[in-house]
Amino acid sequence: MSPFRIYNDCEDATIVSNIFIDEYMKDANYAQVKIYLYLIRMISANKDTNIADIADKFNYTEEDTERALKHWEKNGLLGLEYDEHKNIIGIHRKNVPTRNKPVPTDMAPIPEAEKDVFAKRVYSLDELKAFKETEETSQLLFVAEKYLGKTLSPSDIKTILFFIDVLNFSSDLIDYLIQYCVERGKKDFRYIEKVAISWAEEGITTPKQAAKSARKYDKIVYDVMKALGKQSSPTKAEADYIMRWVREFGFSAEIIYEACERTVLAVDNHRFDYCNKILANWKSQNVNNMADIQRVDAAFTRKPAAGGNKNNGKTTLFNQFKQNHYDFEALEREIRSN
Repeated sequence: MSPFRIYNDCEDATIVSNIFIDEYMKDANYAQVKIYLYLIRMISANKDTNIADIADKFNYTEEDTERALKHWEKNGLLGLEYDEHKNIIGIHRKNVPTRNKPVPTDMAPIPEAEKDVFAKRVYSLDELKAFKETEETSQLLFVAEKYLGKTLSPSDIKTILFFIDVLNFSSDLIDYLIQYCVERGKKDFRYIEKVAISWAEEGITTPKQAAKSARKYDKIVYDVMKALGKQSSPTKAEADYIMRWVREFGFSAEIIYEACERTVLAVDNHRFDYCNKILANWKSQNVNNMADIQRVDAAFTRKPAAGGNKNNGKTTLFNQFKQNHYDFEALEREIRSN
């Protein structure tokens, strides 16, 4: 596709650093970007604001807003002034420092796709001690232990610190996160961490947003279970399959339901594996909508004609599965061998 031309007819504009766009914006969550852009808009216009006004503007908590400001302070984009009670009383906009550093000649640069934005930090004992001693953290750890029914290990506490320090979650959101997982019978911190990272990737910053995302998650999971003829609650493996189809494959509910319908018509057992094969095949053939599925089906239908059709030229839906990539007998052998 040819590049399009861009014209600027706007006189009323706020200048944003190119370094911010190129190097910082991709690693920040939705709230951090919105708050930073709004803040430099106010600074450029010489207008006063405060944490309460910013929080009201975007329907965030004041804690979320302050956390976003501290994120940019830690990255060197803002300078914050505090009073004796540690309240923010002044904000300085700084020149955006470049993150680009020379790569040693004996080291290859890390591919962008391999960088983990939400990688865990290694915390020192002093950092962990300071974290545990704050009143807010003490209350959070107490609540977490009540939800989980156990004393938190140092590893568990480091994970909660990761939620705050790296994912920039508020205490309210962490409280909701743990409650959400426990209510679903998941008390393992590895599972809780996966949910937290998925929320961070979605730009979730409040319990309200998390609840909305959870309702969407629950609906698609249970709708797919029903479409595959499953009456029981989804196992973790089944839920992981479904969310893979939604998040990794990027398929709409309509396409997933179509794959479910074909699966039910074709097999009685191993339906998740079979449906996954269908969707993985569609993903490899760049299926994005129902018209693309018709295109793939038409291509499948034409293939047997070259070698002679033994079904009097008729290609049924089930024959289509058997004749092409949806060979269930081969799939079943593969499953049994694992």
